[in-house]
This record gives sequence, structure tokens and C-alpha cells, in this order.
Amino acid sequence: MSGSVIPCVGAVVKDGQGRLLLIKRGHEPGAGLWSLPGGRIEPGETDAQALVREMLEETGLTVEPGRLIGRVQRPGLNGAVIDIRDYAATVIGGTLRPGDDAADARWVRVTDLDSLEVTEGLVEALTSWGVLGQERQLSSYFSAYNRQTPVAPSGGHRHILR
Repeated sequence: MSGSVIPCVGAVVKDGQGRLLLIKRGHEPGAGLWSLPGGRIEPGETDAQALVREMLEETGLTVEPGRLIGRVQRPGLNGAVIDIRDYAATVIGGTLRPGDDAADARWVRVTDLDSLEVTEGLVEALTSWGVLGQERQLSSYFSAYNRQTPVAPSGGHRHILR
């Protein structure tokens, strides 16, 4: 497979609370890292068919594919190139549970992304596509502020020490 291009799809899914659906990869490349659910397009499948199949296999959720949000290429195993087309998707059924090559699956607040080990370039791609918008920028601002400002717990609240 050296130098081959592997066509893949990924799903960008948010719930009613604005949380992003992520899976923890169970296999290489990127085993143990959090990413969007998705995978290879099988011969004869359309992108939409592959997206629906991969989402059901990896998350237990049935989705309705939406518009193409963005496209990235990532290095694969043995010199292959993984060509990923990421689509918006809407959950229309099922129960969230990890399956297939996903070690875990969960809804993640945008503000919690910094605490997860994610696949290389994920946050940058989602930001450039407008998926992670102002709430991410505000989260980064306040995270940086809170790291620089000493705080002390008091009665369940945080007080800034001056």
C-alpha cells in the first residue's frame, strides 16, 4: 500500500448542548487519541453510505449525513495518505456506545478539548472550518487567564488572590 491514497469520511456531530461527538481511536494510526468518528469508504459506497455505516459501527448512532464541512489529508501507515472528507451529520436514532475500532465514544464540550489528547490537526481543522468558533476562543482566553492568576478554593467558589 505504499504511497496509496485511502478515501475516508468523518462525521462532525453536535448535540443540542453544542457538545461535539468524539471517539477514542482503538487502532493505529492514532490509537488512544480522540478524533471524529469515521473511517474508510468501502468499494461501491458513496460518502453518505460510508458515513452512516461508520457512525453506526463506531458509535451505535444512526445519522443523516449533511453538507461537506472540510477535507484533510493525514499520513497513514506504510506511507499511505488518508484522504478524509468530513461531513456534518445529525443523529436520528440509536444509543451512544463505542464499537468496532472505537475504544470509547462521548459528547465533549468545546471547552474541554484542551484536556483530551486529540489527533494531530483536529482542533486546527475544526477551527478553520468554523466548527469551533467563539466559545473555543473564549475558553482559550480564560484558560490562559486562569493559569496565570492564582486562585484559592473557598466554599465551592474560586476567589482570585491579589
